[in-house]
Amino acid sequence: MEESKILEIYRTLLDFFGYQNWWPVYSDNPFVEISFGAILTQNTSWKNVEKALKNLIDEDLVDLEKVSCIHEEKLQEIIKPAGFYKRKSRTLIEFSRRFKDIEKDKITRDLLLSVKGIGKETADSILLYALNRPYFVVDAYTRRVFSRIGFFDKNLSYDEIQELFEKNLPEDTDIYKEYHALIVELGKSFCRKKPLCKDCPLFANCKFRIYNV
Repeated sequence: MEESKILEIYRTLLDFFGYQNWWPVYSDNPFVEISFGAILTQNTSWKNVEKALKNLIDEDLVDLEKVSCIHEEKLQEIIKPAGFYKRKSRTLIEFSRRFKDIEKDKITRDLLLSVKGIGKETADSILLYALNRPYFVVDAYTRRVFSRIGFFDKNLSYDEIQELFEKNLPEDTDIYKEYHALIVELGKSFCRKKPLCKDCPLFANCKFRIYNV
C-alpha cells in the first residue's frame, strides 16, 4: 500500500475533526495517570474512566507506591465507575508493584505484557502516550474503520494491522497519537456498528458505503 494513501486518510480526518490532543492529563504525574487510564478504559467508555480517575486524583492515588500497597477492596470502590473494578483493581496493584522501582527507560513491551490484565492494546497505549514510544495503537475502531474501507480483512491479527500502519507512516509519535485519536473519533461519530455513511469524511474512500446508502 502506498504511504500516501494512509497519510491521505490521516490528513482528511485531521482536516475534518481537527487536532484531538489526546491523552488528557489532570494530575502532576502523567506517566501514572495515563497508564492507569489505559488499564481502566478496557471495556468501558472514557466518560466512566474520567470518573474513576477523578476519584484516584481526589484520593491522591495517582502514585505507584501508594497503589502498590492499598487494600484491594478500597481501590475497587474508588475505581468502581470504570466497571470490571475487581479485575482492574488487581491489574492496577500488580502494575504499581511491578513498575514503582523501575526507571521509565527500562520499561519494555514484554514487561508490560507480563502483567496480568494488560494486553497488546493497553501495553501499546502506555508505550505511546505515557512513554512517547513509537507503537501504533490498534483498537476495535481501527479494525472496523479500515476493514470497511477495504484496507484489510477484519480478521487480520493485531500485529499485522499494527505493522501495516507502522510500515506506511513516518516513525513519529505525534502522528501515531493523533491518528489513533482521530480514528476513535470517527468510530464514535460516524463509523459506528450501525454506520452513518452519508456524512462520513471517508465516504469517498469507503467500500462499505455501497451497502449502506
